[in-house]
Amino acid sequence: MRDLLFKNLTSSDRKRRVIASSEITDKQGVRSIIRRHFICMIKEVADEKMDRPLPHLYVLKEHNTREQKERFFCKIKGSICAIHKGRLFLITFMHSLKIDLVAIPQNVN
Repeated sequence: MRDLLFKNLTSSDRKRRVIASSEITDKQGVRSIIRRHFICMIKEVADEKMDRPLPHLYVLKEHNTREQKERFFCKIKGSICAIHKGRLFLITFMHSLKIDLVAIPQNVN
């Protein structure tokens, strides 16, 4: 069995975009849940010497043998500058990936 969910949301002024997907799969006695998010915001800036946010990376991995669960989470934040038609823009973004693996209980008859 496989369930997919996909969302693509854009603000009315097109300066913020959120893309999200979720996938649930049951295979060989393991349920995997994978969630992905991408958020992007665009802001026009007047000064080239603006305060840009520092890049950030966060990774978490958990393994629980007693409950037969595994979890992985990764988040990346960053920013870039772009020039379009002589105007300076700051583009900030965040990616996240979350994976959960859980053993499916077997029915004993």
